[in-house]
Amino acid sequence: MTSVDSPFCIRKAVADDAAAVAALLDPYVPEGLVLPRPPADILRHIDNFLVAENDGGRAVGSVALRDFGNGLEEVRSLVVHPYSAGHGLGSELVRRAVSMAVGRGATRVFALTMRPKIFERLHFLQVGMSMFPQKVWSDCVQCPKRDACDEVALLLDLERHFADPEFQPC
Repeated sequence: MTSVDSPFCIRKAVADDAAAVAALLDPYVPEGLVLPRPPADILRHIDNFLVAENDGGRAVGSVALRDFGNGLEEVRSLVVHPYSAGHGLGSELVRRAVSMAVGRGATRVFALTMRPKIFERLHFLQVGMSMFPQKVWSDCVQCPKRDACDEVALLLDLERHFADPEFQPC
């Protein structure tokens, strides 16, 4: 376990976190900011999640990765409880997810989001959604916004950034 900035702690999710992660995601589903993820789905993929806790041990943020193969990982299900927002927790969750992706051998990490600024601050670049046909065919085809998507696609090319001496790795 490691601290972001007291009083938060970010750790790998465990099975007991599935319901708390689902509860964090639920309020953002009607706004179209995240896709619905029932606790059973989260539990099936719990090894892909990180959870942020406050100093009382309550889950106040989460993020997940999805492996699309060939060194491509997606940052997804990024949420921070409104009471914990504005303290850099979302950025730290993305940083930790990128570190996790690097540990898995990823060469590229992408995100589809309606809030691109958090990713742009972390060196992700806007790209065309057509760069991720795996995502489009697996997830977007089921999305209610598939015919009028308003999300921005962003990519972090890890090989390029780690080769840049000025790049500060996550």
